[in-house]
Amino acid sequence: MGLPRIHLSTDKRLASIIAQQEVYILQKRKNIALQLCFSIMSQQLSTRVAAVFHQRFLGLFNSPSPSAAQIASIPVQSLRSIGLSNAKAGYIKNVADFFVLHKLTDRQLHKMENEELMALLTQIKGVGKWTVEMILMFSMQREDIFSVDDLGIRQAVCTLYKIDDPGNKKRVTEKILRKAEKWKPFRTYACLYLWGWKDMPPKPLK
Repeated sequence: MGLPRIHLSTDKRLASIIAQQEVYILQKRKNIALQLCFSIMSQQLSTRVAAVFHQRFLGLFNSPSPSAAQIASIPVQSLRSIGLSNAKAGYIKNVADFFVLHKLTDRQLHKMENEELMALLTQIKGVGKWTVEMILMFSMQREDIFSVDDLGIRQAVCTLYKIDDPGNKKRVTEKILRKAEKWKPFRTYACLYLWGWKDMPPKPLK
């Protein structure tokens, strides 16, 4: 069953949605610079549309995993030609330039603590807290990340635990964070199950 699933299932409401889903397994992905670029491309897009942009982007290179230096060498006009907005094209260039300037490697990044990584990567214009959280979860295999500002997570937690305080985002955030405390040290998995449940056809909660 897996330790994260067992631990999270001690929360009865969370257990009710975990039971409806398969076991999630986190994986490390190589080339963090590229993953950051993918994350920027994916913002406010469906998974299907984002995948199309990823393929178009890779088509600009002679490699399935272009380096930061290769990405930095691509003109903004080429990024715009695959349908990216001017802002997203600029942010992707910012990521590549930052990695080249600071000579960042995957090995260095994987050695850093979550807070250290957050402080480092959010220096890049266009890379915010949410983007780094997604990298920590989906590329760096960090097990205890909770994306409290993610709209899908907020909606799922509020529905599951019947949290309703219209017009007071701060109070809702506090309530969500209190619920999430009991999910430590596996809050990344909790997010995965919450996202998965939100995307499932509606079922009555027990």
